[in-house]
Amino acid sequence: MADEKKPAEKADAKAGKTEDKVETEAKAEAKTEEAKSDDKAEPKAKAEAEPETDAKEEPKAEAEAEPKADAKSDKVTDLADLGDIAGDTPDGDAAAIAQSTAPLREQELDEHGRAYATGRRKDAVARVWIKPGKGSITVNGRDQEVYFARPTLRLIINQPFAITDRAGQFDVVATVRGGGLSGQAGAVKHGISQALAKYEPELRATVKAAGFLTRDSRVVERKKYGRAKARRSFQFSKR
Repeated sequence: MADEKKPAEKADAKAGKTEDKVETEAKAEAKTEEAKSDDKAEPKAKAEAEPETDAKEEPKAEAEAEPKADAKSDKVTDLADLGDIAGDTPDGDAAAIAQSTAPLREQELDEHGRAYATGRRKDAVARVWIKPGKGSITVNGRDQEVYFARPTLRLIINQPFAITDRAGQFDVVATVRGGGLSGQAGAVKHGISQALAKYEPELRATVKAAGFLTRDSRVVERKKYGRAKARRSFQFSKR
């Protein structure tokens, strides 16, 4: 009896396995059909969504094109174009500085109607008086052409009048002590600049922009011990 039951159980197991296979195959077919239907539905959804995206992208493309056109118009092909873009010209700086909104200082004159100032450069100290005149410059009782024989030194003295368009309109009397001719010329120039700003306060901005009101702090460097001068060493001797 036991031998007869074993073939029956085997047959039942085989039948169960075949039913499981059929079910799994049916499920797989159902999944493939669903995937195919999804693949067909996606192109339709994309086709429906594309017109909306194109409509949104068109304004963006136009907005991006406008800055590019502006950038092309701002291309620099010449130095003059660079000045136009920056809104700056070589003569514009001095005019803008001269027309600054800074409050003007009061005019400072002595009892003789002169403006006085002290100028310094290196070891030289200059006392300067200016007043309206024909443009004569006297240094230590002598004319500038006699005292400062070198044309470069006379050019330095007349720089404040040149930048303010006041050449030949003021007489200058100066006394200078200390230093050499170069330092004395710089001291007189510094004093003239200070005095000119006191006589005509509206010119102060122009003179200051040129740097003539600032005392030049450059002086001779001190000598160091163990050296011939400030940096010069003694001649080296090997023996």
